[in-house]
Amino acid sequence: MLDRLQAIADRYEKLSELLCDPDVTSDTKKLREYSKEQSDLQEAYDAYNEYKSVSEQLADAKAMQNEKLDDEMREMVKMEIEELSEQSANLEERLRILMMPKDPNDDKNVIVEIRGAAGGDEAALFAGDLYRMYTRYADSQGWKTEILDASVNDLGGFKEIIFMVTGKGAYSKLKYESGAHRVQRIPVTESGGRIHTSTSTVVVMPEVEEVEVIINDADIRVDTFCSSGAGGQSVNTTKSAVRVTHVPTGIVATCQDGKSQNSNKEQALRVLRARISDKIREEEEAKYSGERKSKVGTGDRSERIRTYNFPQSRVTDHRIGLTLHRLETVLSGDMGEIVSALTIAAQSDALEKGEQAM
Repeated sequence: MLDRLQAIADRYEKLSELLCDPDVTSDTKKLREYSKEQSDLQEAYDAYNEYKSVSEQLADAKAMQNEKLDDEMREMVKMEIEELSEQSANLEERLRILMMPKDPNDDKNVIVEIRGAAGGDEAALFAGDLYRMYTRYADSQGWKTEILDASVNDLGGFKEIIFMVTGKGAYSKLKYESGAHRVQRIPVTESGGRIHTSTSTVVVMPEVEEVEVIINDADIRVDTFCSSGAGGQSVNTTKSAVRVTHVPTGIVATCQDGKSQNSNKEQALRVLRARISDKIREEEEAKYSGERKSKVGTGDRSERIRTYNFPQSRVTDHRIGLTLHRLETVLSGDMGEIVSALTIAAQSDALEKGEQAM
């Protein structure tokens, strides 16, 4: 591992030289390519340098033990060695995680689908809460969001909403959100003040490029219809809404939020490609369903992953046993602690599997 890290450090420093080379700075393509490569190496490079620094300090501290020291100084050196040893162990684990193969989808944009499930109008309202939570979290990360399709209920919730999140690392931070989200609260439609339990499902898919999933024109059926719901003067007057069906798989994608039929078709095809890719991935993973599951779950649509309890202001992620008593801030987009905990759990699980396989 140390040899690989040293190779990364050497390459990072070589890239620093190249990025100062006039031949590179005048070549936009090379400048962009080298800048991205160096950015991808940054975290491992910094962690490796920190590890080397701590290792040197630890070696110096251990060497001091052989010197003639008074009792007070000997105790100080002992405490320093314990502290540096802990730092070194933590950095070693971090470096092992950084050296693990990276999910090729991590830097991709994502398509998120939220649907009200059990609970009728209350489930649709909760779907709206989840949509706002994700869009506010996206804002905090500097990402952009765009609604691709939506079906609104009479109370302002969403029977279904599909939206795109665009930004570096979007999939890496949102990929563990797929599953059933449960809410426990008194619905606005409940006159008796009783707490109800409702669910909404979330599906997070990486955006798929045309070259990754090729859809032949002969394999799709395109239907047009009038838009429904809020949307301006064209609603229910022109057939701008588009439904695209992939005949071989039966997968359907609909879009009506664009201003024209062409834009809606383009958006529907983006969703269709993501769904086809997701179906292929699910089928591949199903082959290994008998093996040990990850700590963060399988991403199965029916798997209950999180509960949002309003009376106790509690959010519990059932996969990793994390409970936070600040429901309002989480629903306002403050998801960082949950995202980090899920990422660490997934990395630790993958590291454990890798060590057992060795």
